Amino acid sequence: MIRVLLADDEAMVRAGLRLILETEPDITVVGEAADGAAAVAATDELRPDVVLMDVRMPGLDGLAATERILDAHPAVRVVVLTTFDHDENVHTALRLGASGFLLKVAPPERLVDAIRIAADGGALLDPLVTRRVITAFATLPARDHAARPAELERLTTREQEVLRMLARGLSNAEIAVELVVGDATVKTHVARVLMKLGLRDRVQAVIYAYEHGLVKPGD
Repeated sequence: MIRVLLADDEAMVRAGLRLILETEPDITVVGEAADGAAAVAATDELRPDVVLMDVRMPGLDGLAATERILDAHPAVRVVVLTTFDHDENVHTALRLGASGFLLKVAPPERLVDAIRIAADGGALLDPLVTRRVITAFATLPARDHAARPAELERLTTREQEVLRMLARGLSNAEIAVELVVGDATVKTHVARVLMKLGLRDRVQAVIYAYEHGLVKPGD
């Protein structure tokens, strides 16, 4: 059973989320919070598997709450919710370790998928949000990538290739087709990339690849 905490300052939104999630046989809502501070306290007390976190809340906002939660409970997964596809906080939330970023207008099935994927150690981004993240990278100042991070040298040539494909947004199945290998082989490569680079999930792998010049917007 996946234990979920709902953090949103609007009671009606929390009620709607609860209604959607409690119809799922493998998901249970263990608590609610109306602001970031309450979300941190509830996570300490209830130890959920996944926190659905609104970005914009009074007092301690969703970003600060996400940072505190993941600092104290690295195993907890945070899926961030927002009403804005152009939210400037997308990149910050993902860098803090959020395992997903969804619009509140996303279909219920996508929300449920995001929770299951996050609980399983993966990550999911709303397609509109993904485009926003890539745009954000396109506007970053140019960096000198001549000095490659030492940890990149731990990756084999094939693992670096897989990392670039992850950054392009390819799924495991699509990577398998490009490399002409099985899905299990791709999963092994992805797991090794994350382990060697000390990354939580695919989203952080995408950020890492862009920030270190392995790919650039438009590749």
